[in-house]
Amino acid sequence: EVQLVESGGGLVETGGSLRLSCVASGFTFSDFAMYWGRQAPGIGLEWVSSITADGSRTYYADDVKGRFTISRDNAKKTLYLQLNSLKTEDTALYYCAKDPLPHTVRATVPNSDRGQGTQVTVFS
Repeated sequence: EVQLVESGGGLVETGGSLRLSCVASGFTFSDFAMYWGRQAPGIGLEWVSSITADGSRTYYADDVKGRFTISRDNAKKTLYLQLNSLKTEDTALYYCAKDPLPHTVRATVPNSDRGQGTQVTVFS
């Protein structure tokens, strides 16, 4: 059974930083691209970032480019998202997700296995 468990969210002031983690189990982590998405109240799931299975390529939504950094440690089966220069509009529930196909990456959050999310709240 695929399990994805996010952590690291919290309450942070505008301009602050957080590091989100997503621990994976139940599949061969190093075979699959991974994603971060987010959902704010009243808004649909928004793609934030993608990373290829081997971590060699990363992709970002325009509104987080230059502020967020996605990375992964395949030995630890863990996905990360470093959030810097946070803005109030970054407030959302952040999810990690797994691609349904091995060695495939896309610029959307696939309708696939995802975790329960970790809340990020940015205040000014």
